[in-house]
Amino acid sequence: MVRKTKEEAENTRKELIEAARRVFHQCGVSRSTLEKIAKEAGVTRGAVYWHFKDKAELFSAMREDVFFPMVERTDSFLLSENYENPLDAIEASLKEFFRVLDDCSVVREVFEIMISRCEYVDEFASVQEEIGRPAQEFLRKMETVYQRAADKGMLREGLDPLETARDTWAFTSGMLHLLLGCQKNRGLDQQISLMISTHMKLRRRG
Repeated sequence: MVRKTKEEAENTRKELIEAARRVFHQCGVSRSTLEKIAKEAGVTRGAVYWHFKDKAELFSAMREDVFFPMVERTDSFLLSENYENPLDAIEASLKEFFRVLDDCSVVREVFEIMISRCEYVDEFASVQEEIGRPAQEFLRKMETVYQRAADKGMLREGLDPLETARDTWAFTSGMLHLLLGCQKNRGLDQQISLMISTHMKLRRRG
């Protein structure tokens, strides 16, 4: 048997990740099997095990495939020093996150899978911990930016940077769950930009 080239192997891996996303989104993670994913990708089950040890590892790869680029993109706004007011950086970052979510169906599908199509039990308990770590990093980054705004006298008087960051973190998480969960397809996506602007306005001095 001719050994696959590195490029062919990488292409197969990408096809498996894309197939997993489609199957997870259609069937739900618990009802998805590696056999279904292999069939969707047009490969054998053995090919799946060549790249991933189990369904949880494939799920993590699918998440990372869109999650890390998203973090880099939003961080380019959140951590930018091009904004005179650090609160503008937070607002731009949040709006960019939801803009990408609206524009890119692949990103949206992955977040829908994580929020409403996966039970984080058994082998997926550790996956939930993986998902939680970037959220904690996001919280720490926002605290830093809110502290920068406070140091510049631009944060509303009496607001603590950490508590304000936690509030924005909860606000963002809540909007995400409403948008992709119980309020899906109810026009919420058309109100998000204004909601973010209002949320940030309440944190601005003056």
